[in-house]
Amino acid sequence: QVQLVESGGGLVQAGGSLRLACAASGRTWSTYRAAWFRQAPGKEREFVAAISWNGGSTNYADSVKGRFTISRDNAKNTVFLQMNSLKPEDTAMFYCAADPRTSLYYSDTRRSSGYAAWGQGTQVTVSS
Repeated sequence: QVQLVESGGGLVQAGGSLRLACAASGRTWSTYRAAWFRQAPGKEREFVAAISWNGGSTNYADSVKGRFTISRDNAKNTVFLQMNSLKPEDTAMFYCAADPRTSLYYSDTRRSSGYAAWGQGTQVTVSS
């Protein structure tokens, strides 16, 4: 089982950028698919983006497509989420998730239930 630790959250003005990082531990990390989810106060956790084990496939929620980019560096055991053109509605706790399946070609890729390991989260606040 891998362990995940997020970093990079903070307070930013609308239109600004942040880069989140998710550091993973575990010998088999490089074979895991990974994803970012977020949860705003009073709302359910929602899918943001996912990436396959080698970065060859990515998947984005419509609300972030064109603004956010997910990437990974397996040599550094890290997954990133570059967030540009941030909006106040992006304010949420962002969570990193990982799963032993390598591919995104599963029906649960966009569901929380599709991931076995989770980080503690990092807060992103976008002011208007």
